[in-house]
Amino acid sequence: MAAQLNTLFREAFHEVCPVPPVAGAVPAVRRRVGRLLAEWDVCPRIVDDSLLVVSELLTNAFVHALPPAVLRLSWRPGDGAGTLRVEVTDAGSLRPSGASPTGVDPDEHGRGEHIVRALATRHGMRVHDGGVTRWADLVTA
Repeated sequence: MAAQLNTLFREAFHEVCPVPPVAGAVPAVRRRVGRLLAEWDVCPRIVDDSLLVVSELLTNAFVHALPPAVLRLSWRPGDGAGTLRVEVTDAGSLRPSGASPTGVDPDEHGRGEHIVRALATRHGMRVHDGGVTRWADLVTA
C-alpha cells in the first residue's frame, strides 16, 4: 500500500530565479538550469530542448519587455511521463504592440516564439497585474 501511495504522490521540484537584465545573464542562467535539471534527474530527452526554451523566453523578456524578469521552473516526474514547466515573468511590454526594437536586425530576431511552439507540448501567456508570464510545458513520453 505504501509503495502505491509513493507512486501516486511523487515529489515535485520547483525553482524561482530572478534574472537581472545584464550582459551574460542568459548564458549564466542556462548553465544554472542545466545543473538544476541534472540534480532533479530530468529526462535527458528534454534537457536540451528545455535549455533552448529557457534561452528564448528570457531573451524575449529582455528584448521586448520591462525588467525585472523572473524564471520559474517546476518538474513533476511521473511513471513514464514527466512534465517540466518553464515560466518567465516580466513587467510588461517595453513598447507598443507590433513595434520593433530600434537597431534590431529582423533576420536575427523573431524566431523565438516559433522555436518555443515547436519544442513545447503546451505553451501560453498570462497577462496579470504584475506583467506578463510566458510559459511552456515539455513532457516526456
